[in-house]
Amino acid sequence: MSSSLTGTGIGRGIAVGGVLRMPDPLPEPDDTASALTPDAEKERARASLAATAAIIRHRGERAGGSAKDVLEAQAFMAEDPTLIDDIGTRLDSGKTAERAVFEAFASFRDLLVSMGGYMGERATDLDDVSQRVVAHLRGVPAPGVPDPEHPFVLVARDLAPADTALLDLSKVLALVTSDGGPTSHTAILAREKSIVAVVGVTDALTLADGTEIVVDAATGTVTVAPSSEERTAAEAKAAEIKAARSSATGPGALADGTLVPLLANLGSADGAADALEKGAEGVGLFRTEFLFLDSSSAPTVEEQKAQYKRLLEAFAGKKVVVRALDAGADKPLSFLNDAPEENPALGLRGLRALRANEPILRDQLAALAAAEAETDADVWVMAPMVSTVEETRYFTALAREVGLKTAGVMVEVPSSALLADRILADADFASIGTNDLTQYTLAADRLLGSVASFQDPWHPAVLKLVGEVGKAGRATGKPVGICGEAAADPLLAVVLVGLGATTLSMSPSALADVRAELARFTLDEAQHFAELALSANSAVEARGAVTTAAASQ
Repeated sequence: MSSSLTGTGIGRGIAVGGVLRMPDPLPEPDDTASALTPDAEKERARASLAATAAIIRHRGERAGGSAKDVLEAQAFMAEDPTLIDDIGTRLDSGKTAERAVFEAFASFRDLLVSMGGYMGERATDLDDVSQRVVAHLRGVPAPGVPDPEHPFVLVARDLAPADTALLDLSKVLALVTSDGGPTSHTAILAREKSIVAVVGVTDALTLADGTEIVVDAATGTVTVAPSSEERTAAEAKAAEIKAARSSATGPGALADGTLVPLLANLGSADGAADALEKGAEGVGLFRTEFLFLDSSSAPTVEEQKAQYKRLLEAFAGKKVVVRALDAGADKPLSFLNDAPEENPALGLRGLRALRANEPILRDQLAALAAAEAETDADVWVMAPMVSTVEETRYFTALAREVGLKTAGVMVEVPSSALLADRILADADFASIGTNDLTQYTLAADRLLGSVASFQDPWHPAVLKLVGEVGKAGRATGKPVGICGEAAADPLLAVVLVGLGATTLSMSPSALADVRAELARFTLDEAQHFAELALSANSAVEARGAVTTAAASQ
């Protein structure tokens, strides 16, 4: 008899196959004295760190896209001067290179976890680098995805970016992980590669190799040892989804013709061509952090302008929503704010950090205005982490002062959702970042596995706040977009439209599934689904109620 496990589905795909588990990590190196001199061990460590960085970069070049950016950041970890100094100090005390690397990386990992937020997310990446360096020192293969001759469903605790980026899609039918949530690197890269995935499955690691399972991302379920009837139904559903995805073309719209523009989330101009090819009608979130994060000083106006122009020229005649630099204590920049804070997720970040360093914000807005003046794109700019009406007035006034005609805010904290009518009296638009809105509404760090079950945008409390913003948008005649990962969940996207969202922005690979799902329902049905979700008492109830209702349509 079959049984079922649940987690968070990524997309709406479905796959059937046998389980293959990720191999266990390398054992912890023994803490014994080295038979070599400290200098000899330092040379071993130096060579392995450099080789590991080079291998990771090579993987990034092969993978391309956002995976390249993720892996480049991971390669920098193997070259971090602080880590290298720590390793050297441990080697001076007589440790082996393997042990010194293990201890130094573990210490740094603990620091990142304690910081939470963006830096906390790097902990899993750091573990992967540590394992790869130790493997190189030992002369053994680095731990990673198995490579059998047959197709399989990969089951793991979590996947490092270097592994996810280069999965052989001709063999990997689906991913199932015990850790992670909808905003983890595994989820984001799986969505980008259109891999069927269910993450955060509590009992995933109890699945034995060879066990046949059905992985249904639309419902977030993993059916173990399915019956022949369940297998046949799953295969039929997979074929139906594939047909719907290929037939869904043109602008995003509901079944009754209500237009819902589908936009792309991008981290650099490099992804523009792919987004357009996948049907993006514009850009709903352009993350500008890539210009700043690897710099020791803020880029000049001209340097920023050149990068913005690349993107705007690719989307000539289309809307491009640019987010001002979203950095601060959880993404420390030496020229912005690298002072340690006890709780960086609630600290000087987003617009707060920019206001404390207004010349950086002014330069960014000026560069964007200059780029807009030389292109045909319709540029909208928005401030991250706005929590008050006063902050809204500050940002919109400054944006208009430098010549940007459309200025709005991101709604990522409950206060801005609850005051959305007043905020939209001054802002030209609002864009809801569901990742952070969920985090702050449920008081659960979205990067901590211990509270991953709370990080679900289907929660009625989150949806109620989204509805408040949607209501304010209708009352003021202002657009309300969704740019968090929730927009990439096809059925939840329908609910968000029912709550008042006028545009949806997501990873380009999610566009086809969302476009197909929207086309199945009318605005009345979307609003009915929204009411069902709001009347539920939990995320599980909300998703279940809407899934059942959608299936009956």
